Amino acid sequence: MSKPLIIGVPSKGRLQENANAFFTGAGLSVRQLGGGRSYAGTVPGVSGVEIAYLSAAEIARDLVEGRIHLGVTGEDLLRETLAEGAETVELLSPLGFGHANVVVAVPQSWIDVSTMADLDDVAAAFYASRRQRMRVATKYLNLTRGFFARHGIADYRIVESLGATEGAPGAGSAELIVDITTTGATLAANALKVLDDGVMLRSEANLAAALSADWAKPVRRVLAEVLGRIAARQRGLAVREVRFKAASLAKGAVEKALAAYDAVAPFGVPASGGVTLHCPAAKVYALVASLKAAGVETVSVARLEHVFEAENPLYARIAAKLGWA
Repeated sequence: MSKPLIIGVPSKGRLQENANAFFTGAGLSVRQLGGGRSYAGTVPGVSGVEIAYLSAAEIARDLVEGRIHLGVTGEDLLRETLAEGAETVELLSPLGFGHANVVVAVPQSWIDVSTMADLDDVAAAFYASRRQRMRVATKYLNLTRGFFARHGIADYRIVESLGATEGAPGAGSAELIVDITTTGATLAANALKVLDDGVMLRSEANLAAALSADWAKPVRRVLAEVLGRIAARQRGLAVREVRFKAASLAKGAVEKALAAYDAVAPFGVPASGGVTLHCPAAKVYALVASLKAAGVETVSVARLEHVFEAENPLYARIAAKLGWA
């Protein structure tokens, strides 16, 4: 029996809800086995897919280690789990939910510290006066080391945080923190402020692929179907269908519209009769105004559920990375 394509899905909370909605929108409704108590699931109607319900951190780890093929997890966790310079995971697409920033935050009482350069000065002075390095509480060890190195800060040491990181300065276990935040309210409640250039990563949930997983040919075939549906859904959300009659248009007007508004004519441009364009949602009103100015009387605009194109860009990225013919 062929091995399945394994997809890691968050096991609880808002991330699970949003991930389920994402897959459902792509025609891949996931079903948890065992009445919601199981850590396994399926995708009815698509054979050869196994859902693994894991924590977001476990999904990141299993993607890096190649134990699952695809997964939905935060970019912050993926970047933290990946070794420096490693390319064992391909981030295929941001998903528009799970937004949070990984930030450097210092006590609000440090009124003269607002940038990483200021922090470098404080770190040097701290070491010179105490012969001890400034302590940074964080769960993001790798991201912190990389970010501080890029800013030339060396006089610090990391205190690994296993609990509420934002409470470390107040408890006296660290001078500052690196942590994740969404609104900043928790930081403010703990008398902390984010440095002006202290946003290390603007993170959100991503669909990612494990490049070191076992990509046997049967798994690739299932991957093509799954990513085909996802790519079609994403394309459908990104564009609007614009329809009109071409008879009253001057010659070349459609071609000009295509070039000016990044639109495409998926079914070609007939010499007469109806024309169908797909236009980026942000440019559709400008396109319609251009068509009306060119003499078109009636233009219809519709949302699209899916747009299945000849090439699957998500699958193509993995194939190019792994050298699949």
